[in-house]
Amino acid sequence: MSKEEQRQVAAEGLGTFMLVLVGAGAVALNPGNLVVAALAHGLILVAIIATYGHISGAHVNPAVTFGLFLGGKIEFRRAGFYWIAQFIGALVAGVILRIILPDPSTMGQTVPAANINSLDVVLVEGILTFFLVSVVYQAAAYGKGGILTPVLIGLTLAGCILLGGPMTGASLNPARTLGPALLAENGQNLMEVGTYWFGIFLGAAFAGFIQTDMFAPEEHAPVKRGSKKK
Repeated sequence: MSKEEQRQVAAEGLGTFMLVLVGAGAVALNPGNLVVAALAHGLILVAIIATYGHISGAHVNPAVTFGLFLGGKIEFRRAGFYWIAQFIGALVAGVILRIILPDPSTMGQTVPAANINSLDVVLVEGILTFFLVSVVYQAAAYGKGGILTPVLIGLTLAGCILLGGPMTGASLNPARTLGPALLAENGQNLMEVGTYWFGIFLGAAFAGFIQTDMFAPEEHAPVKRGSKKK
């Protein structure tokens, strides 16, 4: 791994640590407060992208990395390093939260409401992740967000949490789902991790394909087989 790759991987790990620590911590300390959950995740994501975006792209989300990989915006080797760093960052955040929270049982708050079944979780998490990864594509990968890119992505996450929070907890992030769930005082949330991951990665995959094949700007459009790029 080159020195530049080490910087990128470290940025992903640290950025994910920040997102999970602040986001999950705020939710645990303010259970049921949807506005706090949305603002905590959205605002810290703005700061993370502004701080580390120029180094690694500040994916801080395995689903974002997966969606960008499917669209050819990141090679598999670097994506693999990013995934490892992201999950490690989330797990470290879970450990810290387990130590500092007055009630560690509240830290794994990405759980579905009582009237939400597994299919609902897949749909909600998948659709909202599709929105998030789509904005990452247009604002960041395609460079259409300009200096507002961190704000646009952060506000998208906050808006998605305002809608999905009461239904599924609106994780939209496999690392955010797994880290707190593994370290929560009870292991009940682990039963839902697979369902969340399926919906999240499915939404990211759809965003990767659709943003690449249908909505890519001309300068980023993939070359069709049998045609020559001008």
